[in-house]
Amino acid sequence: MIDNASIESLKSSIDIVDVVGSYIELKKAGANYKANCPFHGEKTPSFVVSPTKQIYHCFGCGAGGDSIKFVMEIEKLNYPEAIEKLASMYNFSLHYTKGSSDYSESRRLLESIQKWYAQNLDRNDVARRYLNDRGISNSSIEAFEIGYVGRSQEVIAFLNSSLLPLPKAEEAGIVARGEKGEPYARLVERVTFPIYSPNGAIVGFGGRTLGSHPAKYINSPQTKLFNKSRLLYGYHKAKESIYTNKKLIVCEGYLDVIMFHQAGFREAVATLGTALTPEHLPLLRKGDPRIILAYDGDKAGVAAALKAAQMLSIGGFDGGVVLFPGGQDPADMIADGKSKEVAKLLREAEPLIPFVIGTIAHSYELSDPRAREAAFAAVKQFLSSLSQIMQDSYIPTAATLLGVSPALFSRGAVLSEVRRSFTQKKEDIALLSLFKTLLEKPMLIDEVLDVLDSSMFGEYQSLFEALVREEQDHPQLVGLSIDENIQTLSEEELRKSLLWMLSLYYREQYREIAKDNTLSYQKKSFLMRKIKTDIIPRLKRGELVAYESFGTV
Repeated sequence: MIDNASIESLKSSIDIVDVVGSYIELKKAGANYKANCPFHGEKTPSFVVSPTKQIYHCFGCGAGGDSIKFVMEIEKLNYPEAIEKLASMYNFSLHYTKGSSDYSESRRLLESIQKWYAQNLDRNDVARRYLNDRGISNSSIEAFEIGYVGRSQEVIAFLNSSLLPLPKAEEAGIVARGEKGEPYARLVERVTFPIYSPNGAIVGFGGRTLGSHPAKYINSPQTKLFNKSRLLYGYHKAKESIYTNKKLIVCEGYLDVIMFHQAGFREAVATLGTALTPEHLPLLRKGDPRIILAYDGDKAGVAAALKAAQMLSIGGFDGGVVLFPGGQDPADMIADGKSKEVAKLLREAEPLIPFVIGTIAHSYELSDPRAREAAFAAVKQFLSSLSQIMQDSYIPTAATLLGVSPALFSRGAVLSEVRRSFTQKKEDIALLSLFKTLLEKPMLIDEVLDVLDSSMFGEYQSLFEALVREEQDHPQLVGLSIDENIQTLSEEELRKSLLWMLSLYYREQYREIAKDNTLSYQKKSFLMRKIKTDIIPRLKRGELVAYESFGTV
């Protein structure tokens, strides 16, 4: 049995906001916190957590109680099991009048096996060489307690010699059973990475194969201690920096986290072989940090970044996305001595919502009206999941990128009219909105001419030049002035449109220069570097960069 004094000590050491917030997202509401109730379906939050009274109550279904009751209800545990679960979550040692806890037994076993893994690393030259070749320092190996596990028989022999019961090892995810009931180790011939709860209790392991196993990385299976959808590797080491610096870097793997920390980016964490999930959001919310998604720039990395950025945007998180170029990952760049370049990429992270809009749009062939219609539908669906303020802020961005009227994004837009706008002859509605704005506000023409050249308007170059010459009787300009389907932009919307046009123009110039084999290496490098390190960053900061022609290259 658990000693009563130990239970009271546990109660006094935990905070119900932290406990409940580990399972569901809480939002401040005056002196309390509110959320959608996890015990019954609802759309309007009626679940309230009181930090002063250390209780929760749902005004919809009547559920209520303290931290222990909450864990009992959400985990479907009895009273002693809930206490032991809380103790394991907060690395708290319970005292027993007799017997012991399954949780404490599992934790003791995991701690013992971890010490053995770490000792094995010192005796394995191949594993040491692998870590050194990846740029991991001895101090990082020690700090992250990296280890090594050999053959399955060695694991079973260690457990037996240490009097660690095989059934407990099975519960903790260290061993499994074969078809004939024989035990075998889940991790074999792998570099090991211990995984801790946010409060510093060991809960499982990850392993990186050094052999030819098809699964390069594997993690512990789901256990009563280990739920990979609620855990982030390295969080227990990163949380102090996360709270202090109000920043959290999410990357893709153990080595990325370790190398980020080694280079001084101590806010880095990683998901455990799975995409970012809604279950991660309560942990990401703690300390209210800005979330930076730092993923590889390959196809899989872009897809993972898009999914995560959508989820974070809908959840109201602030943050950005960094896709590492050239097939490199953060660990590689830091190991190559490029920590300054990594820092620069993190500073210039593309904000979440523009990243989502741009990535969705560029996944379609926008010159095809039907594809553009599909892109519009996808972008509109994403925007509709955001708050009204965010929708209004980013509709001009989306409209300009897709080449449609901002009015199409309005709630009252009729689908048949939207479809008709896409089947019109190739008119770039975004450009026409810009032209109509300049027709009605000619005092803005000089501002546009400072940053755009008529050659940037393609088939609309002559129309733009007629507009600049103030040819009021030009038939297309007359028609544009009375076309109610073409909207006039505010000055802020016009500015955003100019920024997007410039961004698209210079990104296209960058691609053209990269493909131009007539340029000398020095000339090509200079121009590409100028666009990438000077012009694009200034545009991202909201600066309207004066037009610069690359037509002579």
